[in-house]
Amino acid sequence: MAAIHVVTLIKRSLHWALPATPAERLVSLWAFGYFFMLLAGYYVLRPLRDQMGIAGGVKTLPWMFVATFVTLLALQPIYGALVKKLPRRWFIAIVYQFFVANLALFWLLLTLDVSTVVVARVFFVWVSVFNLFAVAVFWSLMADLFTSEQGKRLFGFIGAGGTAGSLLGPLITIGLSVPFGPTNLLLIAIVFLELAVFCVYRLERCAARVHEGDRGAGRIGGSVFSGFVALVRSRYLLGAAAWVSLMSFGATILYLEQANIVARAVHGAGAQTRIFASIDLSVGLLTLATQIFATGRFLKRFGTGTSAAALPAVYIVGFTVLALAPSLAVVFVFQVAQRWMNFAIANPARQVLFTVVGRDEKYKAKNMIDVVVFRGSDALYAPVFDGLQALGLKIGGIAVCALPVALGWLVLSTRLGRAQERLAVEMGAAAAQSE
Repeated sequence: MAAIHVVTLIKRSLHWALPATPAERLVSLWAFGYFFMLLAGYYVLRPLRDQMGIAGGVKTLPWMFVATFVTLLALQPIYGALVKKLPRRWFIAIVYQFFVANLALFWLLLTLDVSTVVVARVFFVWVSVFNLFAVAVFWSLMADLFTSEQGKRLFGFIGAGGTAGSLLGPLITIGLSVPFGPTNLLLIAIVFLELAVFCVYRLERCAARVHEGDRGAGRIGGSVFSGFVALVRSRYLLGAAAWVSLMSFGATILYLEQANIVARAVHGAGAQTRIFASIDLSVGLLTLATQIFATGRFLKRFGTGTSAAALPAVYIVGFTVLALAPSLAVVFVFQVAQRWMNFAIANPARQVLFTVVGRDEKYKAKNMIDVVVFRGSDALYAPVFDGLQALGLKIGGIAVCALPVALGWLVLSTRLGRAQERLAVEMGAAAAQSE
């Protein structure tokens, strides 16, 4: 009897956390697993990346952001060609297998102790590229599979899969980085990526059950550069690109302030890695609870605009406090708070923005925004941080300079939300007329 009650409780909890039809629930669970494996692998790598960023020299960090942007720009036409020529399930698998091969090469170089400082810098850039491409591909697929209404209901739960993975990753790093060795963590990340590819395969097999048929598993078509053309021709997509650029501004300024404060206050690679892993773990716990119990209801109650505006609101408060008290404790709390709000509320809202555009825009223009615009903004804003330091500004002064930008970002969020709601209504009306 006790076992029956437990099963019943689990089913009721799942129904409460995932308000969906049986077909939607099956696809959402595979998407949950896909995102779980993907981010578990990434969060095994992230603390190692942050430690290697310091090992490669704090002063070189702004230029590694520039190198990341150049690399992404070079890879964009290759990605566009894959999207154009291959069915969805194939180009997604190829992207992840490419990253697996890269990880195997890094493991070999680090094991053989080949040019450690150079490899550390390259690895920092590579992880940044991997994170953006892998996650952008994931959310492009989600925007292709689900409507705006479904996204508001389901993206919180699906995002919780990534959050659960982001919890497991730091735990593995904290527990195994010393006895197992940081380099061997790359092998664990490889296993997670291969499991993510398996989930993609199962997700594609179930996708036809979301509606009467899959909304397009075949080739996307178009030209290699059609994503760029669509981006520059659409005010809506340009607004989404501006939102991402401003998010990059806030994250870049905060990350560089964090790196400087940690480098001064915490000594030793092991201690620094544990600090970064602790931030990841704190973010994961807060985000998972929010995504399961509140994200879907928050988006449905307050809408896309208010949900997207929650993140710049956190930055406004955070930069204000950091300007008054630039300390390790403040930057720790600020980093946790902004990433929590981003993953739990703002990011699901941002992904809903793309449910109202065409397939070409979902995979190409969206990838341009999430990858090239985001890291291009990093490349732009990282030297700005250096320039402000060259002018004699300290951590607090730079935080003050960031405040007006965060205010403009908040205004943009509300306007984008209104535009998304209008386009969703128009799409619904068009779909009703075509039936």
